[in-house]
This record gives sequence, structure tokens and C-alpha cells, in this order.
Amino acid sequence: MSADAVMTVEAFLAKLGRLAEQALSRYGFSPDATATLINYSENATYLVEDPVQGKQSILRIHRRGYHNEAAIRSELQWIDALRKEEGVITAAPIPASDGTLIQRLANDELPEPRHAVMFTYLTGREPSEDDLLGPFERLGAVSAHMHRHSRNWRLPNGFIRQRWDHHGALGALSIWGHWQNGMGMTPAYLKLFERLSETIRKRLDAFGTGPQRFGLVHADIRLANLLVEGEATKVIDFDDSGFSWFLYDIGTALSFIEHRPDVPDLVDAWIRGYRKVAPLTVEEEAEIPTFIMMRRLLLVAWIGSHHETNLARGLGVAYTAGTADLADAYLAKFS
Repeated sequence: MSADAVMTVEAFLAKLGRLAEQALSRYGFSPDATATLINYSENATYLVEDPVQGKQSILRIHRRGYHNEAAIRSELQWIDALRKEEGVITAAPIPASDGTLIQRLANDELPEPRHAVMFTYLTGREPSEDDLLGPFERLGAVSAHMHRHSRNWRLPNGFIRQRWDHHGALGALSIWGHWQNGMGMTPAYLKLFERLSETIRKRLDAFGTGPQRFGLVHADIRLANLLVEGEATKVIDFDDSGFSWFLYDIGTALSFIEHRPDVPDLVDAWIRGYRKVAPLTVEEEAEIPTFIMMRRLLLVAWIGSHHETNLARGLGVAYTAGTADLADAYLAKFS
């Protein structure tokens, strides 16, 4: 068992914060620079501020065991290509003083090495959930830009990212854990979700994985990973990017809000934005509910395997129960 697994979350984050502070000298920051934790889920993300140099940036320390160095390098290659070739505004990785983009961090408190990447700081604000139609149209447009690039991009040698197909999301591999271990799981839920998972699998098999439908996607393009500033739409956090159906991205856009009564309107807004940039067939549009439910069931698994995070704690058992309601409605129409 690793040292991380036998300490409280609070103690671990305190130690990780000290590791982050120690890493700043590798990037040439002054001794007065600070690293403040702003998010902890898959990884720990820090706002780095240097009052002497007047600079801000973002430090991401990866959790152990999720991505190896080759996969992280592949993520950074796609980010770079999206900025340069498709005009997508996203944070650029910043090299350390030794010229490398990926650092390995360790100290006496946390001796097991973990990867870290520094990114440029992007200005802007996360869209408000009070008025989502405009943001969802932006989401659709920027998703289409990324998908268009993905369809035409030649992958670099050694490129490797995870695969968010049924096997990787809901099946035996289950990258984020098994939905069977979701919070508040009951025998009735297990039976219902097994039927849901199998229906999703059959429909995705029929939908197919042709190059116009399946490729490299952001895989977590929800509002928390979108910044808006004037007419500019900026995308952050490609840590989950991998290979999946392009329409999986609309499922991720609705993460944690799939139950809202205005979801059909949000989907329409997303489609409207998407079609301003790239085509979307009527057949593809009709299958969007499958990708929403695929993501919803995957999040049941994520909550169960990440119960220590504040987000998972806040959603908990109620999210599993809400998923059952949505599953009943979906299966009534699609099974």
C-alpha cells in the first residue's frame, strides 16, 4: 500500500502543498512565490503567484497511477496542435528551467515520484448555471473545432491516451472504477443499471466507431473547464482527453446537471453551436441521449471511487438515485 493511501486527505494535501511550493524553484520563480490549491479531484491544481515577478501560472500535480509520462506528453502535444492549427484557446505548458515540460516531484514526505506540469494562466470566468443557453452554444462550437482537428490530425509517433469506449467507461476495464460500487447502490439499482449499461453497449455497437464518429476528444468539456471572456471561449484541463465517440463530449458537457428540466434546450443550443463549425447528422443527433446516460453512469462510478473528494461527497447517494430516475426514462424510449 502506498503512503498516500494511509493518511487522511487533509494530511495528504498539506504534504502535497509543500511539495508544490518546493517545485517552484524549478521554474525560476522567486522565493516569495506561492502555490495555492484551487482544485483536487483526479489531480491537484495550484494557482502559482509570484509578487516579485508579477506572474501567475497554474501547476498541475498528477495523481499517481492514472497517466504515465508518455500519456501526459501526448496530451501536451494535442494541446499544442489545437492552439496552433485550429485556434482553440487553451493553456500552454511552460517548460521548467531544464527545458522539459514534465517534471517528476518527490521529497522526504512524499518519496514516491509524481508527475507535474506548469501551464500559463488564462483569464476569464466560468459560465454561470443561471443562464446556460449561450455557454452551451459556445461549448458546441468549440467542441466542433476540436473534433474537426481530431478528424484531420495525424497522431505523432508514440501518442497514447486512454479509450473511453464502453469497455473503458462502463465495462470490465472501468477507468474510473465500477458503477456497481457507486454510493447508495441497492439490488434494484444494480439490476436497473445493468440493463442500462447493456442497452448503451448495444446502441454504441450499432452506432459504430468510424473515423467521422470516433476519435480524440476532450472527454471532460463541462462548464468547469470552460472560461469565457468577451467573445473568446477558452478550454482548460485536457487530463481526461482520449479516444471516444465525438458525441461523448456533449455527455460530459452535461455532467452533474443531466436532471435539469432545461436539458433539451441545452442540447439544442449545443447542436446549434456545433453546426456552425462542423456537420452533425440527424442520426447522430438522435443518439445524443445515449451519450448523456453513458456519462451519467460513468459518474456514478467516479463518485464511488472518489468518495474522498468534496465533489463526490456533495453528490453522494442522491446522484445514484437520480440516475435511476433518468435510466427509467431512457430505457422506456431506447431499450
